[in-house]
Amino acid sequence: MLGAIIGDIAGSQYEFYNTRDYNFEMFSRANSYTDDTVCTVAIADCILRNRRYDVGLLEWCRKYPKPMGSYGTSFNRWIHSDDNSPYGSYGNGSAMRVSPVAWAFNTKEDVLRHAKASAEITHNHPEGIKGAQAVAAVIFALRSNPSAETIRDAGGEFYPEFWAAEYDHEFNETCQGTVPLCLKIAMESDSFEDAVRRAVSWGGDSDTIGAIVGSMAEARFGVPEDLKIKALQKLPADMQEVVEKFSGKYMKIK
Repeated sequence: MLGAIIGDIAGSQYEFYNTRDYNFEMFSRANSYTDDTVCTVAIADCILRNRRYDVGLLEWCRKYPKPMGSYGTSFNRWIHSDDNSPYGSYGNGSAMRVSPVAWAFNTKEDVLRHAKASAEITHNHPEGIKGAQAVAAVIFALRSNPSAETIRDAGGEFYPEFWAAEYDHEFNETCQGTVPLCLKIAMESDSFEDAVRRAVSWGGDSDTIGAIVGSMAEARFGVPEDLKIKALQKLPADMQEVVEKFSGKYMKIK
């Protein structure tokens, strides 16, 4: 899950002002965590504390109501509403927050079930659920076989021949417009840092592309220690605590 957080922070200042510079600065003073990190930490905390996903997500997002870049309009309404029913979203928010699920459970069936559960509290459109399940399934598969072929095979179950598609650089907040692109970037990269740099410098929804690609790249390559340290320094103490507890309990050290 730290890979998602690093990708989010790296892309944070470029979400609305895209860069095509591969050598962009990843941890400048202008970079910070966004809603992607808040939601990812929330899902991890729910797993650690055996809480319902909607309860934990509401608690964390209400605690951090104004992250860099803010929340999406519909999601923000959900956070502050008395009616916390799902709202049919197929946005990429379900895919960017799902990575803890892929590390915490040890069968594909359980991973897919929890990915669906973590998505459908808000993103109950079939494409919203599909995006979350695809990312979780790829990370789960990479845990035992970290290779480009694993991404192709596991991701291809959800988005056939995603690797052969052409993608534009436009801002796209949907799962169907984001997740296949992220799969392709993660498959074609040759290191964790290369994956994040390719993701952010692609343009579009930079922080979320960075988060989704980073979550898969972590499972494939591991995360360099210097990037771990820099990312944790950007987080509040309570988020650091969740990351450290979750990583210690569930994640292999690569």
